[in-house]
This record gives sequence, C-alpha cells and structure tokens, in this order.
Amino acid sequence: MDQKIALITGASRGLGAALAEALAPSHHIIAVARTTGALEELDDRIKARGGQTTLAPMDVNNTDAMAHLCLSIFDRWGKVDFWAHTAVHAAPIGPAATMDEKDWEKSIQLNVKTAGTLIPYLSPLLGLNGWAMFFDDTHSGKKFFGAYGASKAAQIALAQSWAKECENTGPVVKIMTPPAMPTATRARFFPGEDRSCLNAPSDVAATLLQEYLAN
Repeated sequence: MDQKIALITGASRGLGAALAEALAPSHHIIAVARTTGALEELDDRIKARGGQTTLAPMDVNNTDAMAHLCLSIFDRWGKVDFWAHTAVHAAPIGPAATMDEKDWEKSIQLNVKTAGTLIPYLSPLLGLNGWAMFFDDTHSGKKFFGAYGASKAAQIALAQSWAKECENTGPVVKIMTPPAMPTATRARFFPGEDRSCLNAPSDVAATLLQEYLAN
C-alpha cells in the first residue's frame, strides 16, 4: 500500500500541530514551521505513538526553500495526499487608521502572497485525489482586526476560487471555520481571556478531519 503523505504548513503549535498528530496514525507527516524546538517536540509526541515525521524548519515565506521542499517531496514520494495551511501572521489588533506598516506588509506576505505561491507548488503534488484545507476566521471585517482580517479574507477568497475551479476535477479544496481555541494567535487578540471554556485543538482537529479520514 502506498504511504499517505500529509504536509502541514504552520505545524509547530496550535491547530497545525493538532492536525499533524491526528493524521500521524495513518500518514507520514511533513511538518513545516520556523520554530525548530516546537517541531522537535511535535516529532517526539508523534514518534512516541509510533508515527513518522519529516521536519522542515523553514520560513514558508521563503519561496526558494518551499520550492526545494516540494521538489524533494516529489522526488521521494511523488505526491501529497493532504495539505493543511495553518501558517498565519496575526497582526496586533487596533484601529485601521493606526495600522503599523510592517505588520501590514507581514500580513499580506504570509496570509496572501505565500498562500498564492504555495497553491501552484502543491497543486501538482495533490493531483486529482488529494485534499487541501484552509481555515477561515469569523473576525474578518470586525473593528480592530483590519490587517489580520483583510489579509485573511483575501487568502480565503483565493482558496474559494481554487475550490470552485477544482470541483469537477480535484483536488478537493476545503475552507473550514474552526471554533475558538486556546492558541497563541488567539492569545494575542484576547489577552486575559478565560481559556478554560475554549475548544481543545485536538478535539477541533478530529472534527475537521472527519470527512477526509472517512474517504
């Protein structure tokens, strides 16, 4: 049986790490993130339960590095069965009129431009039968979420177009809206929030993957 391959961009923590762990029993995990220590901790957790990972400690904004990674994936496995894009730049919340230029540029780079670069890279690897998953956010368009919300909405619009273009041919492109989780991204938006009532990333990952794993 061919080994199934899952690529998680933004795998070091939060939902990305949870998705990697949920897929590990049935997939070889290729985990991409900048934080080497967090990736190694993810690797330890997955290996402790008998899974296998390939760690790629790199910046997804580095076009050359991502192109090299995709070529390496093709040379070794020839495909990607599942891709989840959880990497995000969470610019600090604040009025649009006081938006920091550097944070705006970082938001556009990671949340929009990088997604637009990775889709053409991953599409040939996903082929007709693969799955790609993007994650919407209900804060787009709300006050004080200008840089984050606008750039995230642009990413989702791009993913929606790709999904419609692939409806009759594949790959399957899903846009999911996870419930609130106690992630580092949310902590930046809502410091001091009671996190005990939020949804565990592991539970959210299991729910989001139900349809994919049922195939």
